[in-house]
Amino acid sequence: MVNGIHVDLMKVVALVSSKGGSGKSTIAAHLAVCASLQEQTVAVLDLDPQANVASWGERRGRRGKDDVTVVRARVQEVPGLLTSAREQGADFVIIDTAGRSDITAAQVMEAADIVLIPCRPSINDVEASQLTASQVKKARAKRAVFVLNAVPAHGTRHIEARDALADLLPVLPVEIHNYVAFSDALNDGRSVEELDPKGKAAQEIRALYRYLTQEQDATGIHE
Repeated sequence: MVNGIHVDLMKVVALVSSKGGSGKSTIAAHLAVCASLQEQTVAVLDLDPQANVASWGERRGRRGKDDVTVVRARVQEVPGLLTSAREQGADFVIIDTAGRSDITAAQVMEAADIVLIPCRPSINDVEASQLTASQVKKARAKRAVFVLNAVPAHGTRHIEARDALADLLPVLPVEIHNYVAFSDALNDGRSVEELDPKGKAAQEIRALYRYLTQEQDATGIHE
């Protein structure tokens, strides 16, 4: 509420990729907790049939944590769920999609404020990301960016991948490295910030969250 006028500040981030195994679900879970730790009211819509985030949410619930609401959903339910989330005062909504290119991804892109496309620094992932970028442009997403994920500790593949992706869409300066902490934390319903809040993995997730919540101009989409 600003000067007596309701201002909709809910941000919707959709994780999308035409290729499975890009790390969407892992990033979704860690981002959700990061947002919660920033005193945001957080919800995750899990559209992936594998339901990895929903399973993580159940494990988290068994730990007595109720800070992140995870809902298994179908794409047809997304508009209604977003309306419900907005009415209930959600600040940050993450939509995790299946690892494939289909109408589900296109519809979700249109509903999102930000489309986040994780991409591993491999030739197969970079080539698959060309299709994702094409989908993004057709869907006229408000803002779309790549994030390099599972970056190895050594080598220059991530530099080559960054150069290739930059010709398609903006690439965030923050990179997510291939730390075992990302998977270890999820095993019992935690996030990297809860496993090791001072660790490099936690620092990267916080940096990613900051970039996603920055106010930036334009759509972030190359014409």
